[in-house]
Amino acid sequence: MYIDQILDINIEFSRVLMSPTQVKKQLPLTESAAKTVLEGRKCIQNILDGKDSRKFIVVGPCSIHDIEAAEEYALKLKELADKVRDKLLIIMRAYFEKPRTIMGWKGLINDPDLDGSFNMQKGLLTARSLLIKISELGLPAATEALDPVTPQYLSDLISWSAIGARTIESQTHREMTSGMSMPVGFKNSTDGNIQVALNAIQSSRVPHHFLGVNQRGQISNFKTRGNPYGHIILRGGGGQPNFDAATVTQVEEQLNQLNLPQKIVIDCSHGNSCKNHKLQASVLENILQQITDGNQSIIGMMLESNLNEGNQKITDDLKQLKYGVSVTDKCIGWKETEKIILSVYEQLSADINTIFDEPNIQVLTKKLNACLEQAQNQS
Repeated sequence: MYIDQILDINIEFSRVLMSPTQVKKQLPLTESAAKTVLEGRKCIQNILDGKDSRKFIVVGPCSIHDIEAAEEYALKLKELADKVRDKLLIIMRAYFEKPRTIMGWKGLINDPDLDGSFNMQKGLLTARSLLIKISELGLPAATEALDPVTPQYLSDLISWSAIGARTIESQTHREMTSGMSMPVGFKNSTDGNIQVALNAIQSSRVPHHFLGVNQRGQISNFKTRGNPYGHIILRGGGGQPNFDAATVTQVEEQLNQLNLPQKIVIDCSHGNSCKNHKLQASVLENILQQITDGNQSIIGMMLESNLNEGNQKITDDLKQLKYGVSVTDKCIGWKETEKIILSVYEQLSADINTIFDEPNIQVLTKKLNACLEQAQNQS
């Protein structure tokens, strides 16, 4: 008799969505897409195991909001990936969910029409359809595992996942990743804390029991085996980058003390670029110098890139949005992306230090050094 005063008092409505099984029946995993996913996962595992000497680069939009632009980007990236495949494994960043500190657009799955209508079933179908197309090109895809239900709809199309800086301390995400079928990178927290990422890696490597949703959409009790391919991602934080050689050495030592593989991925954006997308190339130059100097632990990098540079705000008139420009974080454009990746390829092929000698890179390096010095003074 009091149920309407007790239950769901702050819930305005709920909608029943298609189950993962129903979505996959409507948009099935094709044979060519499955081959790409399996080969992508195996290549990343081999890199983490030291069986493959290549580096991998996760590159693509901060978040995908325009399917047409994403498909065009994927075509360009696949062509580039084929050119550098003997030294680099290129993985397309396909992020559909955005964590928000306070508020903002939550990504294509939550709000595919960018208008606050939150048609999540459309978002799930749209994201899955795009991932199938990317995979059928022969291009492995990466995403951030944010909502614990979403992987049941999409994970069969993902070769590499990340746990973001805002969810790194979440027990739910540590349990979830212990059962995921692909390698998972764990970012340090937004304040720069590295220990929480190390804790997450350890937790994800052991079995867990937890509640979740199965393929039929039923609440289930899951038991996992543990994921042996968790690794750390350094992304800077707390106003200070952490890609420098001294920090990398410290992280190597911490990994060794915990009996964890000394394998590190570095995010060239976010805190490591002082939130200046133009500095990603300079961060990457520093990373390559470390590799040239003999570093064996850095096995991957991340770049935020789109067809066109910069970002834009979502407005009521969506027709005013610029094609191929991010609606979240600022990204570098395609021309610079291609130039950077080809330069990385040449340097890894030639093992020399003369690739990044353009005046523009020198200017950016000075800006990055100034940012580092300012951060050190503040600390």
